[in-house]
Amino acid sequence: MKIIHNKWFPFGRGMIAINLFGIIFAKQHLSRVDENHEYIHTLQQRELLFIFFYLFYVIEWIIRVIQTRSLIKGYLRISFEREAYENQRQMNYREERRLFAWRKYL
Repeated sequence: MKIIHNKWFPFGRGMIAINLFGIIFAKQHLSRVDENHEYIHTLQQRELLFIFFYLFYVIEWIIRVIQTRSLIKGYLRISFEREAYENQRQMNYREERRLFAWRKYL
């Protein structure tokens, strides 16, 4: 997993990192927990051949925003994010994770 540190990307004040096609762009040094969170996203992306991950991510985010009437709550309810946040502190999760584990969070 490659991490590129820079001052400008990802955009937005609340974002410290974004994972694009398995490459992490970070505004600051990432903790082990943050790195693990992003690595879980890399596993999800690989399972869905990257492009389908982004397609499903955006579609689910739109649905969740409509359901919650909130951009932030919608984001936090995305199945990919729920899996990553719930397991980011388990450093061995990457080895124990089952394929398509994010489906359990739909």
